[in-house]
Amino acid sequence: MNEYEKQYQRFLEPSDELLADITSLKGDILILGAGGKMGPALAKLAKQAIDKAGVKKRVIGVSRFSETGLEDELNRSGIETFSADLLDDNQLKQLPEAENVLYLAGMKFGTTGNESFTWAMNAYLPGRVAERYKNSRIVAFSTGNVYPLSPVVHGGVPESVTPGPVGEYAQSCLGRERIFQYSSLKYQTPVLLYRLNYANDTSYGVLLEIAKLVLANKPIDLRMGAVNVIWQGDANEIALRCLHHCATPPKILNVTGPETLSVRWVAEEFGSLFGLKPNFVNQEEPTAFLSNAAESFRLFGYPKVTVKQMINLLAGWLQHGGKIINKDTHFQEREGNY
Repeated sequence: MNEYEKQYQRFLEPSDELLADITSLKGDILILGAGGKMGPALAKLAKQAIDKAGVKKRVIGVSRFSETGLEDELNRSGIETFSADLLDDNQLKQLPEAENVLYLAGMKFGTTGNESFTWAMNAYLPGRVAERYKNSRIVAFSTGNVYPLSPVVHGGVPESVTPGPVGEYAQSCLGRERIFQYSSLKYQTPVLLYRLNYANDTSYGVLLEIAKLVLANKPIDLRMGAVNVIWQGDANEIALRCLHHCATPPKILNVTGPETLSVRWVAEEFGSLFGLKPNFVNQEEPTAFLSNAAESFRLFGYPKVTVKQMINLLAGWLQHGGKIINKDTHFQEREGNY
């Protein structure tokens, strides 16, 4: 294990605050969509926190598990798995009960040309899940893309701003939120709508995409000139801790890092580490998709892993051949066409 792999593992360790919240949390934890980008790490973090806290809870991961070997990997980590198509009512009904549900299922990429399936996953399925788990508390993952583009100088959109989704993906995500809100009121189910804006890991994320462009000397489009990012481990930890903050009607929470990051600055930071000059095209627009996460910081404090730490880790990770996945965020997209 090289120094970057060791650093990566340190960044994934549960905090004392998470251990305290896991200790006081009643019931098992069910993760729907455990096979996606964040799901496996979220399941492992929950299990690690439970073991370190010395409490007894099941961590149950549900997915179609299309990635070869992932289900076995989670089983070896002590996570119970169920392979299921959540759109199949019979399979959904057969899933185990759990007091705590984290809903990560959804579709983003490939929306254009497949709009009906996107709406089925992002707006129809939440209603079926909300009914099936009406007696649980639910943290439902959403996205900062439900907000409109906002002036960069405003520092991000707070939860009080009325959504203005751009494009069918973002519209369907607002549909997901509205269905969970409706179901929460109908069944008195405690829910938290978790509006995440760009989680980053060593294998994917906005920062990795910019780093890859710099390394390949490919053009970096500056029209989306500012972004918010957060370390995936911090985002997963906040998601688990949010189980204590579910409410009826649902609480809405922006989750991201504290900075409004300049894409140009990030590229130049990577360029300095790589000894390369970034290749920029176009100019920064005055607006971007940005979130204000002040309420999250009030509840949980600032993220543990800083932007500089992420940049340094990712630069070393790429240069030493670390594993990555080709699932781009398309953060440059301004028209909502994913």
